[in-house]
Amino acid sequence: MAAAANHNSGATVSQREQNETALSDTIRHIYVHVPFCARICPYCAFYKELLDRSQTPRFCEALLGELRQEALATASPSAGGQDRPEEKAADEGAARPRRVRRHLLPSTIYFGGGTPTALTTAQLEFLLGGLRDALDLSKLIEWTMEANPGSVSESKAALLRRLGITRISLGIQSWDDDLLKLLGREHNAKQGEESFQILRNAGFSNINVDLMFGLPGQTIHQWRNTLERSVSLKPEHISTYCLTYEEDTEFFLRLARGEFRQDPDTDSEFFELTMSILETAGYEHYEISNYARPGFRSAHNRAYWSGSDYLGIGPSAFSTIGMTRWQNISDFRRYADAVLSEKSTVCSVEHLTSEMKRAERIALGLRTADGAPAQLLESFPDETREFIRLGLLRRSRGNFLLTRAGKALADSVAEAFV
Repeated sequence: MAAAANHNSGATVSQREQNETALSDTIRHIYVHVPFCARICPYCAFYKELLDRSQTPRFCEALLGELRQEALATASPSAGGQDRPEEKAADEGAARPRRVRRHLLPSTIYFGGGTPTALTTAQLEFLLGGLRDALDLSKLIEWTMEANPGSVSESKAALLRRLGITRISLGIQSWDDDLLKLLGREHNAKQGEESFQILRNAGFSNINVDLMFGLPGQTIHQWRNTLERSVSLKPEHISTYCLTYEEDTEFFLRLARGEFRQDPDTDSEFFELTMSILETAGYEHYEISNYARPGFRSAHNRAYWSGSDYLGIGPSAFSTIGMTRWQNISDFRRYADAVLSEKSTVCSVEHLTSEMKRAERIALGLRTADGAPAQLLESFPDETREFIRLGLLRRSRGNFLLTRAGKALADSVAEAFV
């Protein structure tokens, strides 16, 4: 970096502008969606499909095909070629964002789903190897792969490690077998711990454990045991999510029928207990749902929360670049057809406004330990004063941050500013 700075020190204004444009046109964060699951969980609202071995080879081809198309469409500003005109999107009436020349130079990559590790070892080798061939990974600092217990063998874990995956996010959800059955998970607590140890033995030194609270019938005692057992394994990162009843899920229907009920007071107890146990164990509470050992905060998620541009690859994946956000087709068969016939995969496009970006930056920023920049809240003087008076908000180093009491009401506080 020092050499580059010295090299440009005598540049003309136009050269500096070109360099700044090149920097801003670089895409540094990539998300890849793999929708396949061995079993459909009744609470999950993400796009997912039952694993179909007859379709996965073609799907992997399509993923790499879209990545290569994006790499060509987002070539470096110094490369030759002209911008392509707007293309017809997959759904009538929508237009694909105009392809502009940008450079794919990822610092973070995140494989989510679904269950990416539901793919076979050979398919993962094909997919990850193809990605390595298509991209310049010289600036990569974090490459995350989501995994479910039971879907990672010793050979698969070794392959992931060899091909450059640096971080695993393991979907434990609970260490209680009865709650795991309720959630429709395919693993039990014993298999969850075995999978964790397989990953450790493969050399992974950055493992996240996903956990859920606020489950139907879950007790404080069960949640305490889950937290303490997780801490005993010494993962570098722990994510804790309160169950949300999403439409188009079996859990939502059961809630509507009165089989389940929500209890905000109990959820608050779960949240308070989470902060107490994990902070005492040395984890930094750096986002409402996320805790990390020092030095192990998720770089990819922090990019999302700070409003950085990102490119989404795969069915249903979102991308946000500049003031444009778009989503791919939420159907892996139609998605693969579109990619392999060199047609657009986009099903919807949203043109963002400065006000929309500001609202997102506030809402996401307030959820983090860094908070939201004070200048973004200047137009809300009454609200900020009131939240400070109530002990929910405080100001520090030019930012507004939630207090400990405010964290439990994060969504309500954020709503006042959007």
